[in-house]
Amino acid sequence: MPRPTRHAPERGDARTRLLEAARDVIRTRGFAATTVDDLCRAAGVTKGAFFHHFRSKDALGVAVAGFWAETTGALFEGAPHHAPADPLDRVLAYVDFRRALVSDDIPAFTCLAGTLAQEVHATAPDIRDAAAAGIFGHARTLEPDIAAAMEAHGIVPDGWSAASLARHCQAVVQGGFILAKAANDPDLAREAIDHLGRYVRHLFGVAPAASREDPK
Repeated sequence: MPRPTRHAPERGDARTRLLEAARDVIRTRGFAATTVDDLCRAAGVTKGAFFHHFRSKDALGVAVAGFWAETTGALFEGAPHHAPADPLDRVLAYVDFRRALVSDDIPAFTCLAGTLAQEVHATAPDIRDAAAAGIFGHARTLEPDIAAAMEAHGIVPDGWSAASLARHCQAVVQGGFILAKAANDPDLAREAIDHLGRYVRHLFGVAPAASREDPK
């Protein structure tokens, strides 16, 4: 998903600062490698403050997944891809917005919920379920525009639906993040999202977008 504002220890109460620290540190180091001491240091709070707000690191993991869903949900709700009148243009603008969020700082643009789900899906079901709620909840926000685009463009799907295409968008974006991490190359995330845009245009029978490659 997106890159929210970086952690600022001087702002907010201790709980919020811990959640902001967890958002940033876990995306950089992973959940298992992040210690309570790491989080306290990044948030500028004491360990006593940590355990006042969270009974364990796993409890913080559940809370930060919800915090991520709430803050990124607000970001996407106010994003420019809602502006076009044509619903297909809104879907394609969403894809463009996802690409625009990819920076050269890999931890800053990758998805906390995806990171948590990949790492703890078999070991911490409460965290996994909280991450899944954010991932699938975000996918569901795309369904109305996809369904409206299908109706407006006379698309009769063969084996797919607005819901499955919305989930596919998530799969491509999350997969692009994994490739970017694996190769330490953010261009692989951009490449994956570019292919997603081509795929959506192909499904709806519209002309491809202009190439993003620099002219030779």
